[in-house]
Amino acid sequence: MTCLTYILFSKSINHYYVGYTCSDLQERLRKHNTNHKGFTGRANDWQIVYTESFESKTEAYGREREIKSKKSRDYIEWLISTT
Repeated sequence: MTCLTYILFSKSINHYYVGYTCSDLQERLRKHNTNHKGFTGRANDWQIVYTESFESKTEAYGREREIKSKKSRDYIEWLISTT
């Protein structure tokens, strides 16, 4: 099973979102772009700007937590620029 850590960007609210999934990323993106109560429900123009692949859910989740722990837009933008 391949899992992904991903970063989304919404131009309308000028925010990044970091997450992970072990299912279809395009379907996950579709869900983020629907009207719901979570953080990503505030916008419907999320785009995938970065992904990393992992062999396990544990690794993908760990990487998501690592990126979020930086609490740094600069770090996220640096990661995106390296692809």
